[in-house]
Amino acid sequence: MLDSVLADAALAGVLGLLIGSFLNVVIHRLPRMMERQWAAECAQYAQDAGLPAQPAAHAGADAPFNLFTPRSRCPSCGHEIRWYENIPVLSYLALRGRCSDCGTRISPRYPLVELATAALFYACALRWGWSFTTLAWCGFCAALVAAALIDWDTTLLPDDITLPLLWAGLLAAVLGWIAVRPVDAVIGAAAGYVSLWLVYWGFKLATGKEGMGYGDFKLFAALGAWFGWQALVPIILMASVIGAMVGIAMKLASSLREGKYVPFGPFLVGGGLAAMLWGPARIMQAIFSTLGL
Repeated sequence: MLDSVLADAALAGVLGLLIGSFLNVVIHRLPRMMERQWAAECAQYAQDAGLPAQPAAHAGADAPFNLFTPRSRCPSCGHEIRWYENIPVLSYLALRGRCSDCGTRISPRYPLVELATAALFYACALRWGWSFTTLAWCGFCAALVAAALIDWDTTLLPDDITLPLLWAGLLAAVLGWIAVRPVDAVIGAAAGYVSLWLVYWGFKLATGKEGMGYGDFKLFAALGAWFGWQALVPIILMASVIGAMVGIAMKLASSLREGKYVPFGPFLVGGGLAAMLWGPARIMQAIFSTLGL
């Protein structure tokens, strides 16, 4: 029986490697797709207002660009990635982390994303076996991995990720795929959004600055849908503690980006994944232990 469970979990891990490879594409391309959409909307508004047309920001701006087109290429030399150069983790190791054509170094983040996604899928299958519950939580993990890295890179949390994640949590609660009552999921979504919205406006009125973006509200609302309103305090506390520690470390290392800010989304993601793996109660215990309380 144990061997069967481990085999199923290992199979889920392999699936996670493949999904992780796709997430690398999402992380890289989705922000650029958003920029192209904004540029097209601005051009349309300018045209409607009778303003002169602006030239495209770069060559090939009108060419199809989505999660599947064009095929992946080396950003340095334009070498088209062959299928055997795109096998999760193994291709990176075989290529020794460099482009096969120009020798440019490939970021180790690509295999790390694949391995992290595989580990999360493995953990889900190990805990819940082959079930709709596992399917739901694997989708949850994939969305959070993509959201965290996009936010870290660009300070954007795309609606294309946060809103489907929110609705998926509510649907999973209604269908009984997750151990959250539908009413708790609805209240959690509303409370998650409103709580950070109030923090945002309180900070803005007090300082005249924006401390976070609306994407953070939507992401916290999604976490409320998946875990219920009872988990919101442990998740936000863990995100705040870890965020503060990372921010202080980056400041001491003089590695803060321009504007002296650290995006909050990745730390909300960390709190959400911790709640899935260990539960809100253990999060609170870990926080109190860390703070010496």
